[in-house]
Amino acid sequence: MSESAIALNRFGIGARPDDPAPTNPKRWLIDQFDRYEPRPAVWAALPPIAQLADDYAQVRMEVRQAPKDDPAKKDARKEMRRDARQNYQDAVNARAASALTAAAPFVERLVWFWANHFAVSADKATVVPFAGNFEAEAIRPHVLGRFEDLLLAAERHAAMMLYLDQAQSIGPDSIMARRAAMNNPGRQRGLNENLAREIMELHTLGVRTGYSQADVTEFARALTGWSVGGLGRGGGRPGGPNQGDPGEYLFRPGLHEPGARTIMGRSYTQVGEAQAEAILHDLAVAPATARHIATKLARHFVADDPPPALVDRLSAAFLQSGGDLPKVYRVLIDAPEAWAAGASKFKTPWEWSISAMRGIGMREIGQMQVAPMLNQLGQPVWRPGSPAGFDDVAASWAAPDALVRRVEVAQRFAQRVGDRLDARKLGATLMPGTIAPATEQAIGRAESPVTGLALLLVSPEFQRR
Repeated sequence: MSESAIALNRFGIGARPDDPAPTNPKRWLIDQFDRYEPRPAVWAALPPIAQLADDYAQVRMEVRQAPKDDPAKKDARKEMRRDARQNYQDAVNARAASALTAAAPFVERLVWFWANHFAVSADKATVVPFAGNFEAEAIRPHVLGRFEDLLLAAERHAAMMLYLDQAQSIGPDSIMARRAAMNNPGRQRGLNENLAREIMELHTLGVRTGYSQADVTEFARALTGWSVGGLGRGGGRPGGPNQGDPGEYLFRPGLHEPGARTIMGRSYTQVGEAQAEAILHDLAVAPATARHIATKLARHFVADDPPPALVDRLSAAFLQSGGDLPKVYRVLIDAPEAWAAGASKFKTPWEWSISAMRGIGMREIGQMQVAPMLNQLGQPVWRPGSPAGFDDVAASWAAPDALVRRVEVAQRFAQRVGDRLDARKLGATLMPGTIAPATEQAIGRAESPVTGLALLLVSPEFQRR
């Protein structure tokens, strides 16, 4: 691959037919930091979290209050599911639409990376209406800031707290737990450890990095009280007494476990929500976190098996800068390993779909529904199946049946524009200096321009970056 092709495809999200090849690829990437739009028009047109939460809570209240055998209860439940699906599909379409015309494709790829790092899953019904807003309001505004700010925004978003049950967690010795025990002594009130565990295992330190189960439990106790306005434990209709702003982070003191916490040998004596904030700060700047993030960045941009020397340099930049993400990205851009000529990364279904749509010159998605297409390709958007997110290695995506599905979608893409684009010339524009002679011959011998374009989109060169 030429350096232009690497900038456009390995760092970027695929070239467009009218994209000039960058003459200074590294400068082209760095300049995108100034061009990035956290909230482009297609994202800004979607409902904000307050509206999503208010609508969701209102319909949920109607479902709960309707008599058990009343047909209205069934109708209200259908309405709730229908509205949630529509919000989800609109957000998926907005994600794709913004990628087609992104002014900063490298930063757009970073948004995808971080959204997958802080994975939420719309497989959980309560997350469905909020999954897209999580990327819009927690990830996109912080992708060029400090890791600590990104971490705090992600953990406090409604989608994350609902996905990992934080909004239901209650301190065993909290005011509300003791009050509830007096009213109903036989009922257990639970401390939920899901958010604490995933923060330590997936979002910051990484697995087997020195913390214990006792540390997870202590962190979970510190997190008690973190909740969501109108949607958490004790949350009724948004706007009610002490409910906070709908969908926004809310600290409920009555749920917080009192007392100091000790985590990995360090004592935290702060009171209330400041306790968990102090712990998150220490996790955000820990050496293990730096190495975990460095490894994942190197794996995403360079190779399934990250070069150890590059991981060392990225980790050092993270630590020296206190988690200043653009400084870490600059080390990645400067890394010789990232500019190796061989295309070692196999595109995920999402990456391939966006690069194919950009490659045939699409600027808007029109009537296309992107969510069903990604379901067909095996990577349903914001539904990774586990808090670990989607895998970032070729073995997860290159199975024969998955490639067959790409061929089917490529043919549909090609039928849109195959009579207007010459695949023999397009390949050199999308992947300068990359197309192998065998691919050129196959495209040249295609029975029609449409077939030639489909062959280009499923060629080995196009499916890798």
